[in-house]
Amino acid sequence: MQSFSGFPSHPSQLRIPSTFFSELLPSIDHLAELKVTLYCFWAVNRQDGKYRYVRLTEALSDDLLMAGLESEAALRDGFERAVTRGTLLHVELDFYGQAEQLYFFNSPIGRQAVEAIQDGRWIPDGMQRPIHLIIERPNIFIIYENNIGAITPMIADELQAAEADYPTEWIVDAIEIAVKANKRSWRYIQSILNRWATEGKDVITSHDATQRPASQFGDKKGDYSDFFS
Repeated sequence: MQSFSGFPSHPSQLRIPSTFFSELLPSIDHLAELKVTLYCFWAVNRQDGKYRYVRLTEALSDDLLMAGLESEAALRDGFERAVTRGTLLHVELDFYGQAEQLYFFNSPIGRQAVEAIQDGRWIPDGMQRPIHLIIERPNIFIIYENNIGAITPMIADELQAAEADYPTEWIVDAIEIAVKANKRSWRYIQSILNRWATEGKDVITSHDATQRPASQFGDKKGDYSDFFS
């Protein structure tokens, strides 16, 4: 079993109806169906527009989703089970001469979308939508906790203020320097940021490291904004 490193301090939110937990979750007894259902919640939360849906081709091309399933057959089985249960509504459309499978949640707006398609009042556009599960990269709260220490309410306020005042990469770099200098305190990190702000980040200080242990800090690009927006 692969271990889980934990959730971030400030995760983005995913909207899931309470009826999923009270009525649907207790009745789902198949892992692929559960994974597909949760994936659909995530996917539609990342979309805009009145009618939101999941294309089978998008799900099949999502490497992280497929890595959690045994095969394409398992994915298709998960969708079929969700449709049979009544969680999802299935529509097949002809996109440029090729059959495309669309799935809507069985909700008032989802049923409206299906009726609009059936009546010819609405057709989804044929543009590709690059919707894929992504590996979220740690924000400064996670980096601070992993390398400096626990985040108290006061430290959380300081980090939030720093995010507003400095580029995220500055804060990450300052934390790296503090770790290498064995000065694991926010005061020390703040002093580095203050100096960079007044003298420029290219200033080389006595505690600057010439090489950075990337494996210790991970990829510094990106943050946890919008986990399921």
